[in-house]
Amino acid sequence: MNKLTNLNPERRREVLQARFAQRVAAALTEQQNVSPRRDIEERLRVAREQALGRARVAQRSPAAPAVVSTGGGTVALGEPGDAGDAPWWLRLSSLLPLALLLVGLLMIDRHYTRSQIEAAAEVDAAILADELPPEAYRDSGFVEFLKGERR
Repeated sequence: MNKLTNLNPERRREVLQARFAQRVAAALTEQQNVSPRRDIEERLRVAREQALGRARVAQRSPAAPAVVSTGGGTVALGEPGDAGDAPWWLRLSSLLPLALLLVGLLMIDRHYTRSQIEAAAEVDAAILADELPPEAYRDSGFVEFLKGERR
């Protein structure tokens, strides 16, 4: 570059353009020496090797679960033939949430029935303990009388 600084600006520009032209010509010559077909073949070979490597890794690793069955708006994930491979206690434990739900529903029903029986018994006890004439039982305001405060 020191030689270029001593030249006049016009000569300096010509020298720089000549160097640039030589570099471009060398790059184009080098590019022509590499066959485009050979470049494509090399890239395809590398891509094929990569794909085969990934396929080998995928065969060695356990496969992700696939959709085994669908029905009734549900989807089950697992391997085909997976249900027979599970231990009996694991298959039985899958019924545990259903059993808990049924027990809960039965307990709610029992509580509701018991509260209804207790309410009816309370009304029956009030009717039997009161000294009311039989006409009072036919009166439409009888329920309000029972709900009213006792003296």
